[in-house]
Amino acid sequence: MIEKIDGFEVNLNEKSKRIINIDITDEILNKLIFPFNKFDITALEYKPFTRFTIAKSLDDLSNNKLSKFLNNIIRDRETGCFIIKPKKLISKIDEIFLVKLSTAVAHLIGTPNHDAMAGKYYARFHVKHEDKSDSYLRKAYTNMDLHTDGTYVKEKTDWLLMSKLEEKNVEGGETAMLHLDDWEHCDELYNDPIAKESFIWGSPKSKNIDYKVEHPVFSSDKEGKPQISYIDQFPEPKNMKQGTFLQKLSDSLEESNNKIVTKLPVGSAVVANNYFWLHGRKPFKENKELSRELLRIRGSFFIN
Repeated sequence: MIEKIDGFEVNLNEKSKRIINIDITDEILNKLIFPFNKFDITALEYKPFTRFTIAKSLDDLSNNKLSKFLNNIIRDRETGCFIIKPKKLISKIDEIFLVKLSTAVAHLIGTPNHDAMAGKYYARFHVKHEDKSDSYLRKAYTNMDLHTDGTYVKEKTDWLLMSKLEEKNVEGGETAMLHLDDWEHCDELYNDPIAKESFIWGSPKSKNIDYKVEHPVFSSDKEGKPQISYIDQFPEPKNMKQGTFLQKLSDSLEESNNKIVTKLPVGSAVVANNYFWLHGRKPFKENKELSRELLRIRGSFFIN
């Protein structure tokens, strides 16, 4: 899916034709500085309409082609994922600019969910050498297995944006992704009767969610194709059959030969359809000075 958009360089990702790379040129980045400076982060957090204002500033610079293009990618089963980033990090781009850029991109696709972990429409979190958290999210030296987001919340989670704001003294920690249609064991697991059973999904205290939800691991889209809602840490199997099914699911995902593993530069934002793309992270090589900061936004599509 290659389209000509002035100010944006569009290419197929070198690891997968399902992923579209979108590089933002210096010309566009320089033109964004003024409208982005109009609002500080507090304004974006407290006044939701300001987020749409900066999103429109970004879209206007593409003659309103970018929003249509992004929505076509993210909703298309054949693709469903793009990586958008500055072509190069010019001097005026800092972490605040990247938060605003991620906000603008997200608000061209849909409405973000409230992120209970952070108490905002987005979450920022660090991965460092030492960690005392209660989830794999911040554990640098543990593999974060393939999963989808929003498994334990009541809100609809159609899409996910993950942006790399900062990285120092990092080796390893590559992004891992897998499209359901490329997974060798999808049909087998999807057609297992246990896959459609109701599972209980909870979450650790850091997520700030005081309820549990129930839903199956697999469902079907309008065309009858598989959709998945799964993360290894949060299901609470009701019996041996559910427990062994989850183990088989976990093993077959991690052992897939079609997993995409890629290293993303600072400033990159990966945006993926949350129903048929799974994502994870490889372990980092141990380093006491390791530091990475990520931003997460997840939400629902606009209803057109």
